[in-house]
Amino acid sequence: MNDNGRTTVTRRTAIGGAAALAAAGFQAVPAEATGSHGHGKTVRLSVLGTTDLHGNVFNWDYFKNAEYDDSAHNDIGLAKISTLVTAFRERVAKDRHAPRPLLVDAGDTIQGTPLAYYFAKIEPITGGHIHPMAAAMNKIGYDAAALGNHEFNYGLDILRRFQRQLKFPLLGANAQDWSTGLPVFPPYVLKRVHVPGRGTITVGILGLTNPGIAIWDKANVENKIKFGGIVELAKLWVPRVRKAGADVVIVSAHSGMDLSSSYGDSLPVPENASVLMAETVPGIDAVLVGHAHQEIPERLVTNKVTGQQVVLTEPLKWGMRLSVIDLDLQQVHGCWKVVGRHSQVLNANTVAADPKVVDVLQKDHDKVVGYVNSKIGTNKAAMSAATAPWEDTAALDFINFVQADAVSKALAGTPQASLPVLSIAAPFNRAANIPAGDVSVRDVAGLYIFDNTLVAVTMTGAQIKAYLEFSAVYYKQVSGPGPFASAEVTNAPTPTAPPGTPDYNYDVMGGLTKPLSYKIDIAKAAGSRIVDLAYGGVAVADDQQFVLAVNNYRQSGGGNFPHVSKAPVVYNRQVEIRQLMIDYVTATGEVDPAAFHTTDWSLVSNGAPIVINP
Repeated sequence: MNDNGRTTVTRRTAIGGAAALAAAGFQAVPAEATGSHGHGKTVRLSVLGTTDLHGNVFNWDYFKNAEYDDSAHNDIGLAKISTLVTAFRERVAKDRHAPRPLLVDAGDTIQGTPLAYYFAKIEPITGGHIHPMAAAMNKIGYDAAALGNHEFNYGLDILRRFQRQLKFPLLGANAQDWSTGLPVFPPYVLKRVHVPGRGTITVGILGLTNPGIAIWDKANVENKIKFGGIVELAKLWVPRVRKAGADVVIVSAHSGMDLSSSYGDSLPVPENASVLMAETVPGIDAVLVGHAHQEIPERLVTNKVTGQQVVLTEPLKWGMRLSVIDLDLQQVHGCWKVVGRHSQVLNANTVAADPKVVDVLQKDHDKVVGYVNSKIGTNKAAMSAATAPWEDTAALDFINFVQADAVSKALAGTPQASLPVLSIAAPFNRAANIPAGDVSVRDVAGLYIFDNTLVAVTMTGAQIKAYLEFSAVYYKQVSGPGPFASAEVTNAPTPTAPPGTPDYNYDVMGGLTKPLSYKIDIAKAAGSRIVDLAYGGVAVADDQQFVLAVNNYRQSGGGNFPHVSKAPVVYNRQVEIRQLMIDYVTATGEVDPAAFHTTDWSLVSNGAPIVINP
């Protein structure tokens, strides 16, 4: 793409077939290497997989208005995945005895970029437009996809319309009718794959989604859809898929590999349980894993009931990788049996975008580029984050205000509705600046550069103080009031961050209806720096109860801040904080920093104000 967002396909040299696969990291594994068991000629069935595409078709960062790039130089999007899929299909087609590969996705498809947001909220597909992800996936030729939890973010009307637009089934065996318990999406699909000269292999693809939807999208699913456990529903459905005639069972599971739950014991079933499922449910041959945004080329586990191995793979996120699952089959007593399994991932950053996909979605992309650069409101006074690491700024107060406001409104009518709401924000991007005057989507997004979602927990006054003390480790210990250069004060090295504590691990805290005020005395040793902590001008009591709005990274333990990861969760709708900020500007039309910015915290040295020069 060029700098105005128009897509080109020349960034990578267009190479086809074997060369493209080799460049992407493909390694051919001979069938003999996985064991022939002496039952005759082995047939290799390949299953390709993506997950957590999150609305990415093009290798484009809409918020930066530039090609996507990160520190690992990953590329993203279905247009590049399509090139890899085509190359793999061409490779297999050269073997006249090989069955055609299948292509499966493991969920979280229709949320995550302005492209996805635009066709859910600005020009919703319920008005008749084909969802860009449906158009792209249909063009590439998917065979099945599992539901992700983010499929439910925009409500059931959008999801059902997306489902109808797909030319392949959207699977979710554990998405069940609230009253009857029957699946409200197809639980599985049987794909009959022709093996030239050898008959047909019947492949069962079972889809399972994340039970956390019951919490994260409660407003959209309560009294309509309930979500059973990954393991429990696999135990129910895998035998049914086998009984229906499947020679091979592939599970597409929107549930991370290793056992864990961000929601603690709020639900009786775990969030991430793919390995547990593979170990405890007989009859599964391979699992395409999603949800955790991890790159896991291959993990082999042994089923504890049958002793058979199961292969699992997770292809990172956003179309950065394509998983390749190879299953070697032989006919044993007239039945197909998996005798070998292997998986790997291919890197999409080595290939050009597929022009066929680009052509289908170019108009949608151009429309969204125009949207993110368009005016959504005005700002009465510029808000810069340049000094946010050492002084109270309107920029971070804006984030805290939007977060706390969203949580407060969501808690209406709950037992926590009367508790004071606080919020945390970190100076992610010192270069961020929302200008005075016209404000675009991109301007707002620059202040919040991560894809974090909003969570809220309850904490005591003592825990709030401990949290702030931990945050204050960010500062180097000084003598006297300065003046200091900012580098003499910020980004203190610690045992866990020897090069210096990063800006994103420094949180400032603010109140919604009343100010949370405090001073950070950095002449004192870390752990005893927070002084004069008060809410509404009254000293915070150790047992005082607060609701704290945080991001999901922090709540899940990111940065290792105390108490927050074990605190009771009272809000988690999986809404992106960045989008909340954009929505606020769009809805109000005008941002007035005077409405939410006051100086509530400051740096001191033995009680005297510190002077810092940038």
